[in-house]
Amino acid sequence: MAYEVEPPKYVRLAQTLQRRIEDGTYAPGTRVPSENQLVQTFGMSRPTVVRALELLKRDGWLESRQGYGTIVRARPEVVERKDRRGREALERDETQSAGRLVDVGRVPVPARVASVLGLPKGTEVLMRRFLVEEDGEAVELVSSYFPAGMVEGTELEADAPLSGSTREHLEARKKVRFDHVTERVSARLPEAREAELLELPDGVPVLSVLVVARDASGRALQVSDVLLPADRQELEDTYRLN
Repeated sequence: MAYEVEPPKYVRLAQTLQRRIEDGTYAPGTRVPSENQLVQTFGMSRPTVVRALELLKRDGWLESRQGYGTIVRARPEVVERKDRRGREALERDETQSAGRLVDVGRVPVPARVASVLGLPKGTEVLMRRFLVEEDGEAVELVSSYFPAGMVEGTELEADAPLSGSTREHLEARKKVRFDHVTERVSARLPEAREAELLELPDGVPVLSVLVVARDASGRALQVSDVLLPADRQELEDTYRLN
């Protein structure tokens, strides 16, 4: 039996504030209520309020302006780019992609994923791990994590390649709608299993693109950790200057 785990208070508060931004209660360009006002309005502690505001700043809904306070930015701008790792992770058809499904199972949620999903440390989530290969060489490792509520009634736990993308599968089976994606890029040393699959020598780091797919309310539906061997990557981006 799967159990729903209620998100921490700061995540629930962030979701409430985000809904108020979307419905116009907090209009773009205006200041959000002060920390003291939010503490009094929602009956939550100051640390909880601070963490909720930091979460919204990180995801692009708010920004701090010196001497003016915290400003509403509205919905984060979605930029269409053909090389978005997040889009690839969400839309990959495992039966048609070059590579192989290497791991499927319930695992304790990694710390870097737990905070995004709003889950306590050690909570079990489903992980699907796909190794992307080109000409027989491992070039990318995608570990996708799903909270328990997204798994029941789906084929995500099947130990076989999924036909169609996880996004299509979840939208059809769970009646959810993917709205926007955020990506966070960092560098780290791989875990033992990751290094083994990517065939990395000791000490070689990876680039991690943490892809968070959310619905319109801000709830995380899927988190994918896309690992790229740092010794085999050259990243390039082109953009216009306005």
